Amino acid sequence: MLLWKLLVLQSLVGCLAEVGVLQSPVFTKQPGSIVYPVENVEKNREVVFSCEAQATPPLHYRWKLNGTEIKPGSHYSLSGGNLRLSHLNRDQDAGTYQCLATNSFGTIVSREASLTFAYLEHFKTQRRSSVSVREGQGVVLLCGPPHHSGDLEFSWIFNEYPTYVKQDTRRFISQETGNLYIAMVESSDVGNYTCVVTNTVTKSRVQGPPTPLVLRSDGVMGEYEPKIEVQFPEVVHVAKGSTVKLECFALGNPVPSVTWRRTDGVPFPRKVDMRKASGVLEIPYFQQEDAGTYECVAENSRGMNTVKGKLSFYAPPHLTEKPQDEQKLIDDSLVWECKATGKPKPSYRWMKNGENLESTERIQVVNGALSISRLTLSDTGMYQCVAGNKHGEVYSNAELRVIAVAPDFSLSQLKSQTLVKVGGDVLIECKPKMSPWGVISWRKGTEPLRETNRVNILESGNLRIWNATKTDSGVYTCMARNQFGLASSTGSLTVKDKTVIPPSSLSRFGQGCIVVLPCQVNHDPSLELKFTWFFNEQLIHFGSHGGFFEKVGGQHSAGDIMIRNIQLRHAGKYTCAVQTKVDSISIAVDLVVRGPPGPPTSISVEEITDTTAALSWRPGPDNHSPITGYTIQARTPFSLGWQAVTTVPEVVGGQRLTATVIDLSPWVEFEFRVLASNSIGTGEPSKPSKQARTKAPKVTPANVSGGGGSRSELVITWEPVPEELQNGPGFGYVVAFRPHGATGWMQAAVPSAEASRYVFKNESIQPFSPFQVKMGVYNNEGEGPFGAVTTIYSAEEEPSRAPTRVRARSLSASEVEVQWKALPWNTSKKRVLGYEVSYWIKGEKEDTASVQRTVGNQTSTVIHGLKGSTKYYITVRAYNTAGTGPPSSTVNVTTKKPPPSQPPVKVMWNTSNSKIIVNWEQVKALENESEVTGYKVLYKKNQHSTPKIMETNTTSVELALPTDEDYIIQIKPFGEGGEGSSTRQITIPRIPAIQQKVQQHFCLERSNITHVKLLFSNGSQSFCTKSKNSLSE
Repeated sequence: MLLWKLLVLQSLVGCLAEVGVLQSPVFTKQPGSIVYPVENVEKNREVVFSCEAQATPPLHYRWKLNGTEIKPGSHYSLSGGNLRLSHLNRDQDAGTYQCLATNSFGTIVSREASLTFAYLEHFKTQRRSSVSVREGQGVVLLCGPPHHSGDLEFSWIFNEYPTYVKQDTRRFISQETGNLYIAMVESSDVGNYTCVVTNTVTKSRVQGPPTPLVLRSDGVMGEYEPKIEVQFPEVVHVAKGSTVKLECFALGNPVPSVTWRRTDGVPFPRKVDMRKASGVLEIPYFQQEDAGTYECVAENSRGMNTVKGKLSFYAPPHLTEKPQDEQKLIDDSLVWECKATGKPKPSYRWMKNGENLESTERIQVVNGALSISRLTLSDTGMYQCVAGNKHGEVYSNAELRVIAVAPDFSLSQLKSQTLVKVGGDVLIECKPKMSPWGVISWRKGTEPLRETNRVNILESGNLRIWNATKTDSGVYTCMARNQFGLASSTGSLTVKDKTVIPPSSLSRFGQGCIVVLPCQVNHDPSLELKFTWFFNEQLIHFGSHGGFFEKVGGQHSAGDIMIRNIQLRHAGKYTCAVQTKVDSISIAVDLVVRGPPGPPTSISVEEITDTTAALSWRPGPDNHSPITGYTIQARTPFSLGWQAVTTVPEVVGGQRLTATVIDLSPWVEFEFRVLASNSIGTGEPSKPSKQARTKAPKVTPANVSGGGGSRSELVITWEPVPEELQNGPGFGYVVAFRPHGATGWMQAAVPSAEASRYVFKNESIQPFSPFQVKMGVYNNEGEGPFGAVTTIYSAEEEPSRAPTRVRARSLSASEVEVQWKALPWNTSKKRVLGYEVSYWIKGEKEDTASVQRTVGNQTSTVIHGLKGSTKYYITVRAYNTAGTGPPSSTVNVTTKKPPPSQPPVKVMWNTSNSKIIVNWEQVKALENESEVTGYKVLYKKNQHSTPKIMETNTTSVELALPTDEDYIIQIKPFGEGGEGSSTRQITIPRIPAIQQKVQQHFCLERSNITHVKLLFSNGSQSFCTKSKNSLSE
């Protein structure tokens, strides 16, 4: 087509497109494949392939058969885009059809559609020979279907219609071959079998000739292992989303069972149908994960047989990325991506207006992508990407429109104002829309722009100015021209003063200081400033970072920041960045922070003994202050955290990198760490050293003793050795002992490190015999030395005699004194360590009696805490470490009546000269109480002093007058039953010397008065308040 025609057509297309009436071709209905029954051909029926597309201007349709264009006529006719076939011919009309739709935009091609003819011919053979088998033998009856086209279904008639063979574990009809398989023939199987074949498309059905099945008369077939007769192929290709059926059936006696499995062990999903009765494995909606090797297993009591086959997944192409309609200018470039999935991987081809597109210098197809460079008007048209593999093809359409345009700045005006700093570079872009590309020129003000070594018009049409000066400011106009017209666009350029940050210097700062980092700026006053700070190349977010950083720049040209309580982690590079509309500038400063030293490194235990360890280390960072000294700490499994240790030298200076730790415990695992100090302080500790164990010491158990135990026993005790002194695993004790005067030692091993006791029992040991004993230790490394020899006595016998002359007398209502005659301590080796007194009341059992013990040769004791007026039974027996001897004869005693339960009442006191006279009312005992024989007056001068006791058989006492402190008095009655109840404490206030001659009266009624009134002879009065136990004036 001539260029002027293309331009006219394009102009028309452009106008119509603007009013929205044009549309490039798009298929709305595409042909589908057809399977046509031959019987309908004979009835002169028609076939119609559908094809419909939308487009404006209207479309013209064409069709191709097997790549050759069809000419319409009586046999082929078009109805819109549909193709109608009349007077079908099975041989001439079968093939692949495609629809082509064309208008002024171009041509598109539909997908391929096939026409095939389905038919089923009759069986040619009219008779079949009989099949003779033994009972119990397997048999295969062949179907041999006639010529056909289209899918078939098979069934078998037994003897006569309508008796069909039913499939079960013994009988199977293959839908692949049509053959009938009987795994093990029975007598009931004898008869005629007819194969019935049905075409699923035409629904026609034909029957083959009957096959007689008869039994042989030479016996019954014996048992034999399965023989698989129905097998699936070694490789089966299965389409994505389709249903696959695998057949497997075996002959055998007994009837084999058929099972299925995957060889990789993956279990079948629930969608899989295993029809064991018919020997079919069915997998619907086949997916990639269903691919793999499947195995059929046939098994009976005589053996097993298997067959394997691989299911291979395939998928027809599916477009994932399609080209879209494009409108391009002349000389532009085009790239269309076209991507599809599928298995095998799809290949790609491109079509233009229904014809395959060949690669040229300008046109390239790479991995489905179509690229066209230097576009021309002749490239306009309809393009189709075709992705295909051996399982099918898919099509995608797109329109390319190449247009011619006069220069136009409506969508790309020059920037109205461009700013640049003095000495800076600037690019002013000029991007008009025009096709084909024309000529670009520039003006400054009203004059054409003259190019210099600083001012250049680039090939793209953009204007570049290097090292700008104030004289470059002004109004610039870009003018574009091609054969279709002229256009221009104008913008201004302003040159601003550059921004400058004066340098600043910082010194070192100590940890904890407040530091201000300055950022002062000289700049063009017409420009706004933006300050940004970075720390070690990371943006500082003010308000975070623990609140350490704060903006303090108060002036427009200052962006200072302050760091509060500066820490070691704040040392580093700080950068202040300043930005304006025309430039950006930054200045960096390294901030040094002095602080305690960092942790030392490479802590190593060079040498270790039982109590010392030689250490070495390397210094950590001194954080800009020299290290003045080191401190060493240690930790063991037995210590509470890290502890300071003693070293040589005692003070480890900052230049020293070795030291010896002393006074360590032997055979203990130690870890060591080192801390460095400088004038700022002490830094973090180093990482712990590797664990090191001190050498083993020579140790023996302490506090070896013993004695006691049962008859014929020698009991030896000791203090267990602490774990840190055990010198290693497998720790235990060695006990050596011998009778006093013997020469040889007996030894025993005690394997428990926690043990503290060993008992040697032998009937030949005499009671209380002396033994010499020594102790040692051992571990997995061997035995240690024995300790000192000590003497320990064997167990003794309990006393064999009972005390005599036992007497008891009541001392009071709660006390009884018991006396007895001591047993002699002779050489019978039955020692008496003391006596045990048992006592109980009538009605109690002796074995529940209370017990009171004495020590040594004591021959009497007083039993306290008894009940008054109660009869007690008492026995006495001797004891030693072996136990108690026989009891004495039982004696009894009755305690006295209880003392009076009522305290004295109406206690009164008065003063006379230097004395206090206290009076009270006589206490009368109750019937069950002992008579009062006197009173005890307890008095003291303060709460903490020891009371003095005054006894009287009257109801009054005289006491010296208290002048320096108050008196605290209590009064209680007593009789032969003991002391009775006491009054509450009575406080008699001290009497000052000036009042000693004043007569005072005081009365307490039943000792429960809380307020008292003091009367003085001169008529004055005062009130005292008394708490529970004392009175205060």
